[in-house]
Amino acid sequence: MKHVIALDVGGTGMKAALLAQDGSVLFEARRPTGREHGTDAVVTAILDFAADLADEGRGRFGSDPLAAGVAVPGTLDEKNGIAVFSANLGWRDLPLRKLLGERLAGKDGTAMPVALGHDVRSGGLAEGRLGAGRGVDRFLFIALGTGIAGAIGIGGRIEAGAHGYGGEIGHVVVRPGGPACGCGARGCLETLASASAVSRAWAAASGDPQADAAACADAVDAGDERAVQVWQLAVDALADGIVLAQSLLDPSTVIVGGGLAEAGDTLFTPLRAAVTERLTFQMPPVVVPAMLKDTAASLGAGLLAWDLLSVTPHSPRA
Repeated sequence: MKHVIALDVGGTGMKAALLAQDGSVLFEARRPTGREHGTDAVVTAILDFAADLADEGRGRFGSDPLAAGVAVPGTLDEKNGIAVFSANLGWRDLPLRKLLGERLAGKDGTAMPVALGHDVRSGGLAEGRLGAGRGVDRFLFIALGTGIAGAIGIGGRIEAGAHGYGGEIGHVVVRPGGPACGCGARGCLETLASASAVSRAWAAASGDPQADAAACADAVDAGDERAVQVWQLAVDALADGIVLAQSLLDPSTVIVGGGLAEAGDTLFTPLRAAVTERLTFQMPPVVVPAMLKDTAASLGAGLLAWDLLSVTPHSPRA
């Protein structure tokens, strides 16, 4: 059975799979990242996990994986396979593609082909080919988590932009002069509509410092007017960001994932209404929840590995 290694490296944990040509998962595994032990330990954990996945593939299918894909957070130089910077994982200018290729080298010493991708763009790729965007030519994927990131899907691929920052909708300014953002600007979308932003606002409104976005959603469902106000402010900001993107990109579908999307209709019903209210000449996008949940980035990493071999799940080798 032909297969590739798919690996998603997060701030606290790693998700991995062996992926077939059609995008089906042949094996899944998870491990902690081990960042509490330092950057070197994280890199060792990644390399060891990938090597163990290769062994798993050989044991199950009697053949080496053809390639590997790894999705990581932070700033990347995808062309040269370098993880430039990650605040959460502590690395700078890490030649991750080279390190993985050498660790997974064949018996003749030839390095394994390795694709390096951004975690959110990888997740968007998987949603586009295997999830909520399947069959959609142009979509925008938005991940609502600690921050907000995005991916622009065009023709089955992700448009990374000229400098690798395409899709960064979280740093679109929707409230000029608003809350300070870690990027240095004020009023960025992620300061108002991320899970972290909702958690902060609800903690302040409820007087409970432990309250989070999930608790806010529950309070909205229970009819708490304070929660409704907090929630609506976030929804309005998100709708403004989506309409701005709609004007620029004209996607047919907007796919919303991440922790905040787990609120389901509590998010999507007012969000769809808010987007529709703001549209003038623009064609309305279909706003849908992501399908692949927390496996999206690892699946996307696997798809990048197949693409490296000029093989995609929708265009297999003969």
